[in-house]
Amino acid sequence: MSTTNRWAWAEIDLSALANNVETLVAQAGQAELWATVKANGYGHGAVEVARTALDSGARGLCVALADEAHELRRAKITAPILIVSEQPQAQHEQMLLDDVCATVYNEANISSYGATAERLGVIGKVHLKVDTGMHRVGAPIEDALARAKQVSKLQSLKLEGVYTHFAAADLPEHSQTDLQLTKFREIVKLLEQNSLRPKYVHTANSSASLRNLDLTTDIVRVGIAIYGIAPSIELESISTKLKPVMSVHARVAHLQRLGAGEGISYGLRYKLDRPATIATLPIGYADGIPRRLWSVGGDVLINGKRCPIVGVVTMDQLMVNCGEMPIKIGDHAVLLGTQVSQTITANQIATSLETIGYEIVCGISSRVPRRYITSKK
Repeated sequence: MSTTNRWAWAEIDLSALANNVETLVAQAGQAELWATVKANGYGHGAVEVARTALDSGARGLCVALADEAHELRRAKITAPILIVSEQPQAQHEQMLLDDVCATVYNEANISSYGATAERLGVIGKVHLKVDTGMHRVGAPIEDALARAKQVSKLQSLKLEGVYTHFAAADLPEHSQTDLQLTKFREIVKLLEQNSLRPKYVHTANSSASLRNLDLTTDIVRVGIAIYGIAPSIELESISTKLKPVMSVHARVAHLQRLGAGEGISYGLRYKLDRPATIATLPIGYADGIPRRLWSVGGDVLINGKRCPIVGVVTMDQLMVNCGEMPIKIGDHAVLLGTQVSQTITANQIATSLETIGYEIVCGISSRVPRRYITSKK
């Protein structure tokens, strides 16, 4: 897609990413850091993020889909890749040929994966996921031992890991995390008693890693933190060493001077209370800028100053009120990131929209070209 000269783009700072991974690797201690690069690296670019993360100390990668793992293998990335949920039977052959670590938790899926591995004459590496309380996916606690035994009886499969996922580790006051840890440790003890403890026993996500919640984990599966975004507002204070990796930019494409009382954008829902210069930026909700951002106090930085978004964000464009500020077509605007002394963060945008920073960066669409840069650490 030829969009390199488009007046809207995202910058991905690979130096900031390297800093974050190195910081989190040091914090992980003896545990291996496996970088989560699902959803195209949370919108940052899976292949580029994976390469930088591995160069910066990550030992493995996590994705959500078999196709995401295959993309990394096509890019000649040979590090271990964990697919964090079961995949359809039709994708088992490709997963085994790609030599990934498959997550398993259902009896039928384990049988199918084992049969495919046997047909191909390979040993499939699997991690058993146990549901200790999030109730999304995973083997129920009462079935965990049986599923582990099922895997161990299949010569075509190797139980390489067992893990769980925290439901509320980003909320320090929530009691669920301690309950989940207790339940999971009981499962691990049961596996040990049956000589089934695998190489990797892991629990920690970004939140747990930042909070040092489980010092016995063999892997920390870190996602949002490597991108320089705190997993929640509650964890901002312990995420200060992390540097945002993505910033979103545009250039002023059109200017008009409007008088008091004039309405702006669809429905003319925003009306000026005084004369002002209105700048149009060529980026909209099809690019991942939320349509209702104007109604919750969304800003854009131009010439180092905050300019409010005015009127409904349209599919390809949005308008900002520049007041009396001198401005010209081509001036640089920042929708996410820093300009001069002002900063707009993913979590700030997310808070105003009652969502999370993950959704903001994941939402920046593929039609926004990514420019990969390196900055001084």
